[in-house]
Parts: sequence; C-alpha cells; structure tokens
Amino acid sequence: MKCPFCGAIDTQVVDSRVSEEGDSVRRRRRCTACSKRFTTYETAELRMPQIVKHNGSREEFEREKVRVSFLRALHKRPVPTHAVDEAIERIIQKILALGEKELPSRQIGEMVMDELYTLDQVGYIRFASVYRSFQDVEDFRDVLRDLSKRRPGAKD
Repeated sequence: MKCPFCGAIDTQVVDSRVSEEGDSVRRRRRCTACSKRFTTYETAELRMPQIVKHNGSREEFEREKVRVSFLRALHKRPVPTHAVDEAIERIIQKILALGEKELPSRQIGEMVMDELYTLDQVGYIRFASVYRSFQDVEDFRDVLRDLSKRRPGAKD
C-alpha cells in the first residue's frame, strides 16, 4: 500500500480488525520511509458477469429483472416474498460461483425455472410458457407431462 504522506511503496500493517458486520477489515499501517501512520479499509468486491442476450448484445446483470420475472410468474400465487428473495439469492450465489465474466441469458432463465419448479409449479408453467415461447396447447402438455414425471412417486 502506497503511503499517502510521502508516496513510498513500502508500508507495514501494525494492526488489523474485522468490522462488527464482518464485511470489511480495518488496517492500521506505518510507512517504513516517513514513519507516519494511516488507516486503510478492505472490502470484497463481487462483480456480476455481463449478460449475453440471445441477439448477442451485452448488458449488466440486474437483480430487479430476475425479481420481476419471479413476480410475473407468481402473480396471485401463494408464495411468500421471503421465499422469492431466498430463491433470487441462490441464483446470485450460483452465478458468482461460476466465476465467469460473461453469462448467456438462457443460463439465468434456466436457473429461474429450477427455482420456480421448487416454489410453485403453476408459476413454473407460466414462466416456461413465455421463456420457451409456447406456440400451442401441445407445448403446455409437454411441460405438464415433464412435471408429472419429475414429481416424487409419479407414474410414467
């Protein structure tokens, strides 16, 4: 860390303390050249990947877009808000765990579908109908057939 007083590169950490929230570290430092002390704060920087749309354009990841997808699919369904928040947080953690700089929007859509499947199957079907661009009743039948196969204890 560069000394803010004399510009020397060589400094020593004298003391380190984790913040009460646990999300940052406070460090007291001493410059080896001028002996002055100063404080630095260290926090983690989590960068979400760029989202690559179907048409090849790129945009920033927006948590609110994922939330809107859930809210539309679950409109007037008995799913508590905290369950939606937890599902969105799981998706974000999965995205961060991938460690990619870019991510296809389709992959996020699949993550949303997986979460909707466990939250509410009607919401799952609603989302799937838009996400997969259902064209006719047969598309709905296919998804319903898949749902019945995935359900525990379901007959083929």
